[in-house]
Amino acid sequence: MESLWSDQEAGSCKGDALKLRVYTSRLLGRQPELVLHGGGNTSVKTRAPDLFGDQQELLYVKGSGWDLATIEAAGFAPVRLDALRRMAELETLSDGDMVHMQRAAMTDPTAPNPSVEAILHAIIPFAFVEHTHADVVVTITNTDGGEDIIRAIYGERVLIVPYVMPGFVLAKKVYELTRNVDWSKIEGMVLLGHGAFSFADDAKTSYERMIRLVSEAEGYLKQGGATSFASARSATVDLIKLARIRKAVSDARGEAMLASLDDGKAAAGFSNLADVDAIATRGPLTPDHVIRTKRIPVIVGDDPEEDMQAYVSTYRAYFEQHTDGNLTCLDTAPRWGIWPGCGALSFGRSLKEAGIIADIVGHTMRAIQQAETLGGWQALAEKDIFEVEYWELEQSKLGKGGAAPEFQGKVALVTGAASGIGRACAETLLAQGACVAALDINPDITSLFDGDTCLGMTCDVTDDARLAAAVESTVRRFGGLDIVISNAGVFTASERIADMRASSWDKSMAVNLSSHQRLLSACIPYLEQGVDPAVVMIASKNVPAPGPGASAYSVAKAGLTQLARVAALELAATGIRVNVLHPNQVFDTAIWTQEVLASRAAHYGLSVEEYKKSNLLKVEVTSHDVAALACAMAGSLFAKTTGAQVPIDGGNERVI
Repeated sequence: MESLWSDQEAGSCKGDALKLRVYTSRLLGRQPELVLHGGGNTSVKTRAPDLFGDQQELLYVKGSGWDLATIEAAGFAPVRLDALRRMAELETLSDGDMVHMQRAAMTDPTAPNPSVEAILHAIIPFAFVEHTHADVVVTITNTDGGEDIIRAIYGERVLIVPYVMPGFVLAKKVYELTRNVDWSKIEGMVLLGHGAFSFADDAKTSYERMIRLVSEAEGYLKQGGATSFASARSATVDLIKLARIRKAVSDARGEAMLASLDDGKAAAGFSNLADVDAIATRGPLTPDHVIRTKRIPVIVGDDPEEDMQAYVSTYRAYFEQHTDGNLTCLDTAPRWGIWPGCGALSFGRSLKEAGIIADIVGHTMRAIQQAETLGGWQALAEKDIFEVEYWELEQSKLGKGGAAPEFQGKVALVTGAASGIGRACAETLLAQGACVAALDINPDITSLFDGDTCLGMTCDVTDDARLAAAVESTVRRFGGLDIVISNAGVFTASERIADMRASSWDKSMAVNLSSHQRLLSACIPYLEQGVDPAVVMIASKNVPAPGPGASAYSVAKAGLTQLARVAALELAATGIRVNVLHPNQVFDTAIWTQEVLASRAAHYGLSVEEYKKSNLLKVEVTSHDVAALACAMAGSLFAKTTGAQVPIDGGNERVI
């Protein structure tokens, strides 16, 4: 591992200890082999005047919720150093009380909560302190004889600390171990099963000591041949099975989850290891990860539902074995899994959460293989992991989060999504927490919906192969499918039946009717594995109240409505709801061009503005009005409704 220190960059921080602390913290955060997603912490001791101008010794320590890769000065909590040092002298202190006392000792009440390891940072008698969960260091400590290996690598230059629970207990342990230590003779500490510390009175030395300690561990692994990793091509992914896995995880969690599959060569190679079910289920790389990943993954076999039930039973037994009777059991769903032959799975309520877990899993799989080469992967004991997972500080967070958006963790597909009703539906679903696949023949769709939670795909819905491929891409990206808003449509030119061109009739039938049937057929196998699955068909007022000159459009929409009614009958047994919306005069859509609008207004002897509000309520109906109702029909409000047809037209005399 190379130092990223730059004298030129550091020069801009000259004379400002906190700026230097931010700079080197970010250097650590740029190297994921050292810290992952909020892991690790850093600090600096300095002096600053209080409100009265009196100088105070302060510890600026990384605050809760901040990531070293992006931390700013505001991410460091200023705590009075004397208060922290006096806390270390206490015989006992609960972590809850520790958090309150640390906060009471802060000089800035708007700063984040100090790290739970602030006391430990305070008792280290150097200005700068680095703490990382360096993969290679933790990997070595998680092997048979790991402590002896660490001692052989570093000699007397580091203090070796047996594993103890983070927080006050760890600080107290180090306080006791170092009472007679000559700090000038050591440059770091290794916390077995946890991570590494380095320290110095200047920022560069402290940072580069960490890099050197990690590099020495890397060198040992290379000498021991622990640098080769399994690699393989993933088997063809069974997307129906992927959807089944996601559904089983969601059922275990009690709410919709996303499933992200890593089928790259490294993950596939790990999943192909003959003993993967044994080595992957020994525990996490570091106990800090358990909050994200739980203790072990699920191993997926031939029956995902059965595998998930077994996992849930095992988790409940784990909880019952270690609880003191006063703890609240967390949800029993896994956060990651191994799919032998295919790769690694990560499960999250959002793609961000699943992505964080995937990063941790990637590092864990490499560490396991390295440790196996050294002499055998062994994680911390179940009880130690349980204590972190059920830490009082974590238990206190239960129930404090706000209500999740309606469609958090759900996957939706919308056709005709580049404009009008379709675009409004896709945007509304995204705003309410869903991941959305947006389809349209307009190539602009790929830029309109390009992000972590959305997938824009150019697709002619009359092309059966491309339509099926788009559905498969949706499942492959998000893990399943729960909501379909079948909206794609075209308003053909106004032609009376006697003058109807065959091309007009055929085009309307292909886009407004047949494409919806093809879409439904492609989606049903995945919807059957969906979470509260729902289909919303966007039909038209022309179904209950057709007008002259629109037979091609009206007949196709009537057929679409009948398709939805039959689908409601056929799919109810699998829990799939199918409902229909009949919008009218929604003028901010691609169908209503200025020419069509002027023509229809003239047909009824009205001005364009009069025509726009020619309903009983004298209101204009917009795409977002329709989208709001469509999303409501896909959600919990209509959870017990199927086969319904609902107008959204401001009230139409002919319909009523």
